[in-house]
Amino acid sequence: MEKAKISASQLFILMVLFELGSALLVPLAIDAKQEAWLAILLGMVFSFVLLLVYHKLYSYYPDLLPTEYMQKILGKVMGTVLAFIYILYFMYDASRVLRDFGVMLLTFGYPDTPLFIANTLLILVIIYTVRKGIEVIARSGELLFIFMYILAIAGFILIVSSGLIDVTNLQPVLEEGLLPVLKVVFTQTLYFPFTEVLVFTMILPYLNNPKKAKVTMLCATGLSGINLIITMLINISVLGVDLTARSQFPLLSTVQTIQVANFLERLDVFFMLALVIGIFFKISVLFYATVIGTANLFKVEAPSRISYPLGLVVLFMSITIASNFQEHLHEGLKVVMFVLHIPLLAIIPSLLLLVTFLKNRKKQRG
Repeated sequence: MEKAKISASQLFILMVLFELGSALLVPLAIDAKQEAWLAILLGMVFSFVLLLVYHKLYSYYPDLLPTEYMQKILGKVMGTVLAFIYILYFMYDASRVLRDFGVMLLTFGYPDTPLFIANTLLILVIIYTVRKGIEVIARSGELLFIFMYILAIAGFILIVSSGLIDVTNLQPVLEEGLLPVLKVVFTQTLYFPFTEVLVFTMILPYLNNPKKAKVTMLCATGLSGINLIITMLINISVLGVDLTARSQFPLLSTVQTIQVANFLERLDVFFMLALVIGIFFKISVLFYATVIGTANLFKVEAPSRISYPLGLVVLFMSITIASNFQEHLHEGLKVVMFVLHIPLLAIIPSLLLLVTFLKNRKKQRG
């Protein structure tokens, strides 16, 4: 672990930027149709339970990285294997978000640029930032967070003043009952983006005031959830359910429709900036966790040494992960959700906490 400390407010900002990251980009929870906002709200509420699980594990081992305490809980061999699986997961998740970024940039700004070039440029900046350490990532977050929110508020005012919002697109509410919404919650929104913050268990040991960890995690997830609910309400109000579902990037499609007094239009470039900021921090946090996790597990003295080779792996994974964007989305919603997200974000942390709880009880009795 590097000798660094971050404040609770920096952790809060990093978590909000991380959760908004690629979630602002895609038609989140659109399988719930006009109730997408409700699926996001319930996903956020249920995710609090898993956040408390992650926090409880951290409270048992406040000075250790998960790659270390997994070995303490499960023993050397099993703990090392599990820690390695989580490192691979963080790396894979980073490559998926990098692919989202590349496709967005090519679709809206640079259609003739190869995907490899767009992804390479971003990963080089991320490698540079990660080599500087968690304090630099956190301070960059503080600066860009304000900029992102100014853009968001401006966009909201412009959309409302353009008269684009049609509230009838959000009706009828719960036409088919609550069951389809709950299905989306437990197969999508609970995991993406809310419990992906499991990656922050790799950053919690750097917190200068561990007592604030729980409140910070819950508040950050609450704010992210509210932002994502507002975003999907606006997308569906402006575009309608069908167009939102068919659009690769509904938020940018919504912003493209803004037209105020015949002179304010084509504002999607500004909002691409906001999305790039979110994506940059999401990949940075995932990649940072990959680098320090690998260094910790394999006893590498200088973690910055391995950032370039690991960055190259993330870059090539982002290009070879799927042959086209439709395949990439299908893989994310169906395969990744059941093979990775549900076991790694819900089942395994709960089992780890159970084993830790039973071990501690035995100790106290003894």
